[in-house]
Amino acid sequence: MYCNMGGSIIEGVLEGTARLDKALADASGLSRERIKALIGEGRVWITGKPATHASAKAPEGTTFRIDVPEAAPAEAAAQDIPLVVVFEDKDLIVVDKPAGMVVHPAAGNPDGTLVNALLHHCRGQLSGIGGVARPGIVHRIDKDTSGLLVVAKSDAAHEGLARQFAAHDLERSYLAICNGHPVPAAGTVSGRIGRSDANRKKMAVLPKDSSRGKHAITHYKVIERLKGCSLVECRLETGRTHQVRVHLSSIGHALLGDPLYGRLNPQVRELLKQLGFQRQALHAAVLGFVHPITADQMRFTSDLPPDMKELIDETGHSHR
Repeated sequence: MYCNMGGSIIEGVLEGTARLDKALADASGLSRERIKALIGEGRVWITGKPATHASAKAPEGTTFRIDVPEAAPAEAAAQDIPLVVVFEDKDLIVVDKPAGMVVHPAAGNPDGTLVNALLHHCRGQLSGIGGVARPGIVHRIDKDTSGLLVVAKSDAAHEGLARQFAAHDLERSYLAICNGHPVPAAGTVSGRIGRSDANRKKMAVLPKDSSRGKHAITHYKVIERLKGCSLVECRLETGRTHQVRVHLSSIGHALLGDPLYGRLNPQVRELLKQLGFQRQALHAAVLGFVHPITADQMRFTSDLPPDMKELIDETGHSHR
């Protein structure tokens, strides 16, 4: 396969035989969903003819051309959305994000995000390194995960925090309610995490000999045994996409309410339905780092939110 990119044009030759959307995604670096959308817009040509079906077979040696339109500038707007501010100075702000709030604008979530709220709260005084769509954002947590995030207000703070994240020098602990009772009650899960071959929306623990993905380490400890589930503390050495969710699922103890990785018994599923609990039971409870400007050691904690407390109360205590 070769691929020449000039402006918004991607051209190349496919290797192997596969579904057209998968073959083009592998060759171009675009997602399969993006490829499907571009096919629908008439922007994909196969051997000189417009492609019409994403599921069509693409033989090896097939030439392709993709016309990728330039992205519209993502100018995030300031919105007066309440924030729980744990700490703030001229260089950074630590917030306690509620479940259900997206961190930064993206397709499908153009507003109502943490960035929109921060732009209003900070009056635009956020680091510009992250780009206009997500100013100040150094790291993120999933939409349906609650808890602590640090956001940079100055470029110097952004660079300093980014170095700590890259070096895994921060303290990050999550509280999770997982299905079943892990054995042993404390341990370490490690392995490369990368995009799942079976489902591009999911991440997965990849084979040990895989060159894809990124190395990830999670230390877990059962805090409390409940009926059919457990309250677990997860301490991260690394910070990969969906890390806690993927690692606990990989050892057979997916998070309660997790729509991607959950495998729940009928009783637990019914309880979640009764409570109206519709998210993964995951909370970023501890965040510690060195202040990138003052060099002070910072450490913040956040209590479990009411919905997770209610879930624990309703599951009750099992015999230890």
